[in-house]
Amino acid sequence: MSLYHALVYVVSRSANEIEEFRWRIRDQKVYEHPEVHPSFAVKTNAADVFSFCTVAYSSDSDLFLKNAKTTAEKMMEQPSFEDEEGRDDFLFLSSLPWVKFTSLQHAMMYHPTDSVPRISWGKIETTNKVTLMPLSVQVHHAVVDGRHVGRFYQKVEAYFRNPDLAFLS
Repeated sequence: MSLYHALVYVVSRSANEIEEFRWRIRDQKVYEHPEVHPSFAVKTNAADVFSFCTVAYSSDSDLFLKNAKTTAEKMMEQPSFEDEEGRDDFLFLSSLPWVKFTSLQHAMMYHPTDSVPRISWGKIETTNKVTLMPLSVQVHHAVVDGRHVGRFYQKVEAYFRNPDLAFLS
């Protein structure tokens, strides 16, 4: 199992389990998607650049991980640098495995309807048998409050502490 794809799955599952993380602002109204799909970066074989890789979310971890592997391999050979226009059922995910951080600011379109959550994680380190990974969440405050972000962090942490909850249920 790819650690990267496993992290994408846990983050996506946690976000999908919180209704507000599936809410989007469209035409001055709030719309709820039944599920949201991770769009994350993969290195390409074409050059020293990354491609967007969108994988259909599934709560079935085996199916999701299989699709993530297949789609990522395709994007490595046939890069895509734009998400599908007209869609807002994404979670924008990124990883900075080389960097330990305490906060992160994402590039956003900065218009009132850009309500797609941005979630990033950084360098995983173990010290004195304690493993830590920075995790940043940026959301549109009109649809997601601090309480919802707190629930997201609690879910991610619970899955990390007991992976069977995420991968065997």
